[in-house]
Amino acid sequence: MGVDYEERVDFARLRDYRIGRAKASLESSECGAFLLFDFYNIRYTTQTWIGGALGDKMIRYALLARGKDPVLWDFGSAVKHHKKYSQWVPDENYRAGFLGFRGAVAPSVGLMADAVAEIKSLLVEAGVADLPVGVDIVEPPFLFEMERQGLRVVDAQQLMLDARCIKSSDEIMLLNQAAAMVDGVYQDIVERLKPGVRENQIVALANQRLYEMGSDQVEAINAISGERCNPHPHNFTDRLIRPGDQAFFDIIHSYNGYRTCYYRTFAVGSSTQPQRDAYKKAREWMDRGLDGIKAGVGTDEVAALLPKAEEFGFGSEMEAFGLQFAHGLGLGLHERPIISRLNSMKEPVELKAGMVFALETYCPASDGFSAARIEEEVVVTDDGPRILTLFPAQDLVVANPY
Repeated sequence: MGVDYEERVDFARLRDYRIGRAKASLESSECGAFLLFDFYNIRYTTQTWIGGALGDKMIRYALLARGKDPVLWDFGSAVKHHKKYSQWVPDENYRAGFLGFRGAVAPSVGLMADAVAEIKSLLVEAGVADLPVGVDIVEPPFLFEMERQGLRVVDAQQLMLDARCIKSSDEIMLLNQAAAMVDGVYQDIVERLKPGVRENQIVALANQRLYEMGSDQVEAINAISGERCNPHPHNFTDRLIRPGDQAFFDIIHSYNGYRTCYYRTFAVGSSTQPQRDAYKKAREWMDRGLDGIKAGVGTDEVAALLPKAEEFGFGSEMEAFGLQFAHGLGLGLHERPIISRLNSMKEPVELKAGMVFALETYCPASDGFSAARIEEEVVVTDDGPRILTLFPAQDLVVANPY
């Protein structure tokens, strides 16, 4: 996926862009430093990654202080690996660290107290110890220890999400490649989607194909069919797919860290009029939303184009949240902007060129159990939306028709 005779992704440029955006966000804030536990923020600032079993255990953390290179505390031998292969951070800034596996080692052992003391010494050295420390996510005992040692803690997650909101050309290239991989998986699913196949077998197929194509993390595959389509359960089971089922899937994975959220709906063998009607309505809502997307438009204006909760059988926007909305895509699955009637009317955000998000619609069928689900990934440009998700979705696709 990279060659010497074409310029595709320039990873050095990507790293410079991300740390530059994070430093600019820090400089524009009241904070003297950001202390980051969110593993997407750590990747954004240090350009390092450990996922899987260690990625969510709150043991990796990074300090970005004004005028300084980031310092990363990482797990065991990963530190030596970073020093050997990730040389854009000074060697002395890669340090071993461990805080307890989310409480498995009790705070009373003193690991957190020692870590905070080390962080505080670096803040003193940088001359910013008297300024607030921005933290994105944190375990309560670590927060209490920071306060006990005299550090004033404020929220850095808002600032980091702002920094990550506008994607560079390299980030958009990676998001496009991630979507292209899902394009191929949907071709495999259409060919496999026949009566007698279980939802979990489709999930297994998608996982296998994505990893074969170079995915670095398959976060989730939703596979929903038949009577499970309405209401939407957001998961998969071992249900056998049957003739005439409506089935929809969401493929969530990342390529070089950049994620997809990509729904498609199919009929199996044949389709009914209620299924076709639901799909047509979901597509109309999608196209209406896409038509409203361009730089300079407010997220409230886009949200107003999506149906109200009552229009598709829900009593409130909270109950219907996640069915007619959009969410930013990047290193994280849910970044900015979040566009929905639940939040956008209260605090709209201006769409800007370089934002990337996934727009989702859902329509239950009149038969009481079928439903249609569509999702398109969108890059905001000055000329309107650019669609990254290319598997056909204008009309309901019937897989393996009789």
